[in-house]
This record gives sequence, C-alpha cells and structure tokens, in this order.
Amino acid sequence: MTTQTLDALKPNRAPRRWRALINLVGLFAPAVLFPLGLLALAGQHPRFAWLLEPSRHPWELWCMAACGVVATAGGVGDWVFHRLYVTVGPHEHHSHKLALLTGGVPLFALMVAASLIERPLLLLIPVIVVALYTSALIAYDEFVFHRKRCTTFETILHRLLVFGNGAAWLAWCHFCFVRPLPHDL
Repeated sequence: MTTQTLDALKPNRAPRRWRALINLVGLFAPAVLFPLGLLALAGQHPRFAWLLEPSRHPWELWCMAACGVVATAGGVGDWVFHRLYVTVGPHEHHSHKLALLTGGVPLFALMVAASLIERPLLLLIPVIVVALYTSALIAYDEFVFHRKRCTTFETILHRLLVFGNGAAWLAWCHFCFVRPLPHDL
C-alpha cells in the first residue's frame, strides 16, 4: 500500500470500453437480485409471507442490507477509481474474473438454494467450502496485485467491498443455519 495521494496519480488514458459496464452491472447484480428474489418469494409462497411485513424482518436481514450497501459503495468507488486513474492489468483482471465466476457465482447459487430448501443445513459444508475457496482467490488478488500498487484510498475501497460482503454473508449464515426455524419467522 502506498501513501500516494489522488492528486499525484496520473489520469487513466486507456480507452473507455463498453465491456467495463458489464463489470459495473455485475457489481450491482447481488444488490438487485437478492431483494427482487425476496419480493418474488413473498408474493408466491406462503412460507415467505413475512417478507412483506418489515416489522417482522430479523436483524440479519437488516444487517445484510446495510453491509450490502457498504460493499456496493466500495465496489462502485473502486470501479470509478480504475476508470479515472489506475488501469487494471490483464493478469489482475483474470484474477477478478476467476474469483467471481468460480467463487462468487457458485456461492450466490448455493446461498439461494440453502435459503429456499426446508433443511438448509444440508448445504452448510458446500457453502463453507465455496466461501473459503472464494476467500483464497480474493486474498491472492490482494497480496499479489494490490499490496504494493494500491493507494491508501483504493485500499479503503477494497476493504469496504470485502468486509461489507463478508459481514453480509455472515449475517446470512446466521439467519440460514443458526436460527432454529430460519424460514418460519
């Protein structure tokens, strides 16, 4: 981590590509799909009718929302930072895609499945395995690509993204696996 200020950074002169918007859309996918999925469930399945009453929402749901906002803000800030200043190289970009496609997407799918089935504990071990795998990929990215190059500001954005997502995931784990009857509030 460098203590370089934003004023000292040179502007990113790389051409703007429409493909960069795909990354931004992917960043918003969990923040949009999760609440939309909850609303769809509430309207279609009596077991999830409690979702229509915010006064019945457990603390875990509020924590997921707040931490998800923090993570999304950090991710958007990082996305903007890279468009304005430091370009992500091809190896780092490959590392990001690997973490998202082989870690984040399967983890999100397992979380959805565990949230829907009657006995979510059946998916506890697969969820933990994929979460650990994803964490290893994120740690690799941070230590290999970010340790020396990142400014203090960029490091803060990364921490907001990683710790926001991590705290939201832990709140979901508590809701799904620790509550006695997680789906019958």
